[in-house]
Amino acid sequence: MEIVDSTEGLAAFKGCGFVPTMGALHEGHLELIRKAVRDGLPPLVSIFVNPTQFAPHEDFSRYPRTLETDVRGCEAAGAVAIFVPTVETMYPRGLARAQEEAKLLQLPPVAMRPRLEDACRPTHFAGVCQVVARLFDLCQPQRAYFGEKDFQQLRVITQMVEISRTQAQAACGQAARTQDERCTPQIVPCPTVRDADGLALSSRNRYLQPHERERALGLSRALRRAQEILQQLQQQVNATDDAATKAIAAAEAAMREELERHQLQIEYAVVRDASSLEPVQLNAPPRQPPALRALIAARLGAVRLIDNG
Repeated sequence: MEIVDSTEGLAAFKGCGFVPTMGALHEGHLELIRKAVRDGLPPLVSIFVNPTQFAPHEDFSRYPRTLETDVRGCEAAGAVAIFVPTVETMYPRGLARAQEEAKLLQLPPVAMRPRLEDACRPTHFAGVCQVVARLFDLCQPQRAYFGEKDFQQLRVITQMVEISRTQAQAACGQAARTQDERCTPQIVPCPTVRDADGLALSSRNRYLQPHERERALGLSRALRRAQEILQQLQQQVNATDDAATKAIAAAEAAMREELERHQLQIEYAVVRDASSLEPVQLNAPPRQPPALRALIAARLGAVRLIDNG
């Protein structure tokens, strides 16, 4: 396995299966690598803690950095190379300039309208879109693999790629297709990986103290309660809009009750349209009811946890 620290070294991996990460890898990240292997693509992993997606009060400086362990995990999972760029490589015109440019980005609707992560972390998705677009341009993957654990991020990146592809083809027609294929890979969503007790794997779980883990399980337990209610709705033939509205409200109430029982500070606990992540519109065309997604963000002391299902 090769360690790449310059853009020149990336040329050999064009058309790869790309797994962008910030390091501190866990089994969820390694499963993304294994998925690329199963898809028959050489997995290229990037490890870069991106400063432009952190607000000044967030945990950039203390975000776990475990490169030696990460390298061993990537190699065991089947990665062919790890791209470990510096800030200077990623943002050659300087970090301050990059931070200003991030503020000017036109973000996809799902990065601005849901009032979920976009409300709790207002500058976050600008930095995410900036760094992912830069990585795609440098690495030129055929497919890029993202976990569903950060579900709004997954939808933001998917929508960013869709918009980029549509705009390029509209502007240049067939001539844009080669460039489009180079810079806008297929986004492959991968299911959340959980510990045996149900806790979704996250690099930030290492912040949890042993006695806090039981309380952290409130997120997955809240999701299970919501899913039980929503599954009953889906089993109803020709359920009315009123029945659906009541089921969604009951699911949200059940999540909040479970989170409060675990003494978690709730930021949001909602059921949304799984595509737009906006509140569910039941009476709008098409009449086919939308797929639903329950999403939670909550704090346990200084640790912020998210989950969905």
